[in-house]
Amino acid sequence: MNKRIAIPMAGSLLSEHFGHCQAFAYVDVENNSITKITMMEPPEHQPGTFPKWVAANGATDVIAGGMGPMAVNLFNEAGVNVFVGAPLDTPTNLVNNFLAGKLSLSANYCDHHGEDDHHGHGHKH
Repeated sequence: MNKRIAIPMAGSLLSEHFGHCQAFAYVDVENNSITKITMMEPPEHQPGTFPKWVAANGATDVIAGGMGPMAVNLFNEAGVNVFVGAPLDTPTNLVNNFLAGKLSLSANYCDHHGEDDHHGHGHKH
């Protein structure tokens, strides 16, 4: 399965605060392997801007530290899965742990487009 996972960044690590990040790492995944990481600078932050911009850049999933409910709702409306509570780490480590089902998260907000089976949600997306 192909994914494009967006991660808010502060320097070379995950940003604890989604709305205050300096950049986003877009991690492209094919067949559970990272194929490319692209860093992109977001537009000026205003409420609702980042989720729309991230979704418009093709993200299927977002891994974040913390995120407000408005952003989560905007992502879900755009069909983007949101995973919060991730530790400070590099995009490569975060995504590899996520793919292996080893990433410790406090919450996930998945929109599987009406699927009844939520894949057991130990999270091996």
